[in-house]
Amino acid sequence: MSLRSLARSSSIKRLSTIIEGYLGCDSQDELVRRKLVASLYAQPASLIFGALAGIATAVTAAVLTEHPLLIASAGILIIVAVARVIATLWFRQDSESERGDTHSLDLVFQLGALSFALLGGIVGALTLLVGNVAHLPTLTVSYALVYGVSIAARNAGRPVMAMGQLLFASVPVLVACLLVGGAPLYVFAAILVMLILGMTSITRNVFEVLREQIIAAKASATMADQMREQARTDVVTGLLNRAGLNHALVEQMMKLPQGRSLALFWLDLDRFKEVNDTLGHAIGDGVLAEVAKRLIDTVPEGATVARFGGDEFVAACIVDDRAQCEQLASAMICDLSRPFRISGHRIGTGASMGVALLPDDGPDIETVMQSADLALYHAKVGGRNQLRFFDPSMTRDLVRKKEIETELRSAILRDELSIFFQPIVDLKTGRIRTFEALVRWFHPEKGELRPDEFIPVAEETGVIITLGNWITAQAAKAAAQWPDDVTLAVNLSPLQIRAPGAALGILNALRDAGLPPHRLELEVTESLFMDDSENTARFMQELSAAGVNFALDDFGTGYSSLGYINNFPFKKIKVDRSFVSGPHIGRKSDAIIRAVAEMGSTLEMEIVAEGLETVEQVQAVSAAGCTLGQGYYFSRAVPDFLAAMLLAQERDGLDTGKRLAS
Repeated sequence: MSLRSLARSSSIKRLSTIIEGYLGCDSQDELVRRKLVASLYAQPASLIFGALAGIATAVTAAVLTEHPLLIASAGILIIVAVARVIATLWFRQDSESERGDTHSLDLVFQLGALSFALLGGIVGALTLLVGNVAHLPTLTVSYALVYGVSIAARNAGRPVMAMGQLLFASVPVLVACLLVGGAPLYVFAAILVMLILGMTSITRNVFEVLREQIIAAKASATMADQMREQARTDVVTGLLNRAGLNHALVEQMMKLPQGRSLALFWLDLDRFKEVNDTLGHAIGDGVLAEVAKRLIDTVPEGATVARFGGDEFVAACIVDDRAQCEQLASAMICDLSRPFRISGHRIGTGASMGVALLPDDGPDIETVMQSADLALYHAKVGGRNQLRFFDPSMTRDLVRKKEIETELRSAILRDELSIFFQPIVDLKTGRIRTFEALVRWFHPEKGELRPDEFIPVAEETGVIITLGNWITAQAAKAAAQWPDDVTLAVNLSPLQIRAPGAALGILNALRDAGLPPHRLELEVTESLFMDDSENTARFMQELSAAGVNFALDDFGTGYSSLGYINNFPFKKIKVDRSFVSGPHIGRKSDAIIRAVAEMGSTLEMEIVAEGLETVEQVQAVSAAGCTLGQGYYFSRAVPDFLAAMLLAQERDGLDTGKRLAS
């Protein structure tokens, strides 16, 4: 049986336990013991030099004395020395890795070390006892003691074994001194005892230092692992955070099999801000934790799930094809659409999702994440609870929108934008009651750009705040020149209302233009109230108190419209053009207009019919009870000077009629 097989056998392990118990070895934990045992194998060169010195000493003693015991001892010492060197070199790699058993490695080294030390001591003792060669005892005894002392320092990582080697090397010499006798040898024996005691103390101290350093290093490594784990973990959900996600995605990409794809699912919870605002952050955290649990239960084993930040989550897993990816995405959307039960509250949120695949949608993690994020953006634009897979056309659209955003910011500074005004007419008298302000963009190179092309971009990028304030200020300056009975209508974006100091900014614009607040009508859509009704209410109350009027635009296209009319100070309702000139007009749309008009009459609200293009439509909405009309039948949107001209012509016509009547 080879040494390697012997060291790994169960019988050797049992023997190791017996010897260790007999020698009183410390019961350090496995990691500390492993490090200490590994230190024994760390410097094979010193062991080789010691073995060569021992062989030279033993051979010299055997040759000079020709004593049978010394010859036998020298022979055994040579065998043990060679075996130790071979075993040390053979097991060194195991001691540095996790393959070798600690007990077996320890025992192999102990057997060789103690045997070699004992043989060295025996050779020294025999030369003292034989005593027939001058200076030979000095050689052999010096080697035995030097070896014992030096080995005590080298093998201090295993103090019991180190002291065993010192004892095995020096005790035979001490016994020989006592047997031979004489004052010098008795003194030498006493010195040996003190040497053994002193080296025991030194070895023990060295061991304690080594042990404490290993324990401290282990504690530091454990703490570092814990801190790294905490740095990569989201506190609320227990999932990976953004840093942990990046690390995990790189690992998954590295082990991606040939012919398979890494699917990246980017989710954003719908209406989560409303949950936080109405129920509190504790309930919001509960929703996030439940979302994390559902995602973990849905994704396959080995998938990565992380909270990217806020109410955004990212999941990633290896898939066979796009069909499997679609199934997983649909399952996640379906699970998250089910209501949550958090602290007695039934909460429905749902999620929007963007999906991208590696390598189909990008060659690396960063590109694929950008693709998934872009797909999520398109999903959110399409409405709530939507799923979108990345498509290259999304990148082209994004480039186009970025271009529009940059040029729009410059256009505001260069006065490339213009305000046009479309009249809103009294259906009974035919007089202009209001002008709605509409923005127009005449690009110096691309010509006129449609509002439906740049207004959505302005809203998505936040430019609408600057643009909206500019429109209000410019329109108010033009309206200040009109007759006092003509009002100005301006559309407001939800982003404008949420901007800090929005109400004060509008009042300042009116003051600078010299336009009384009661001549301004702010048009808002129903979508405004679905996300931030509390902030909207404060905004409307502040401006209503100053005299500004509000109109509900695009009525009938949103949700809970009657509730909004009841809760907010609207003076005017604009019926959406789809009920007037859309493809589905008929008995039902006519009935809806009549119901809205009757409600408006009861609540003393003006009802505006939008999109009027023919005289028949004007007659129909007038008969249904609408009080005001707007559309191409009356006029398209015109520049401010033409708006003033329309008003002047109207006033001249009235004056002429009065003169003729008189």
